[in-house]
Amino acid sequence: MSNQVGSQHDAAAALAAAPPIVFAVLLPTGPASGGNLVTIVGSGFTGATAVKFGANPATSFTVVSDNVITAVAPPGSGTVQVTVTTANGTSNGFPYLYIGVPGPVIVTAVPPTGPATGGNLVTIVGSGFTGATAVNFGTTPATSFTVISDNLIVATAPPGTGTVPITVVTPAGTSTSFSYLYV
Repeated sequence: MSNQVGSQHDAAAALAAAPPIVFAVLLPTGPASGGNLVTIVGSGFTGATAVKFGANPATSFTVVSDNVITAVAPPGSGTVQVTVTTANGTSNGFPYLYIGVPGPVIVTAVPPTGPATGGNLVTIVGSGFTGATAVNFGTTPATSFTVISDNLIVATAPPGTGTVPITVVTPAGTSTSFSYLYV
């Protein structure tokens, strides 16, 4: 009987010394900017000292139970492995996909024509304009521009000739273009 008790004790000690295991990450996708709350499901999470998304530590995390951790995803890109580290080691990884922020899109520009001398105000309508760093008429920057909202920019056309593409540049990338005709 003492052998049976001893073997049960040994099995419990071996289980307690096992590294954590991640079974799932709920909401396995999120924005490249990070900041979203994810739930990590698995076992052996008690005493967790780190939660990582690839090489980056979670912005913060809470051990809810031995089987559940909530964590705030840090900024990142591509597909990374989410891992949990305890005194017993680091878990297996579970894939997490960062989704890029869609770039700006121009739907229309009003008016779509203007004098070759430039100087006229052009209202650009679309989406994703927040944080715009440039508005270009072809390769020439607008004389000035104001971001009214995520969907609206007013720009002063520079001098130019022919038909040129209007584009908006933001941290998320360069927009689709809209044709502008100098007359």
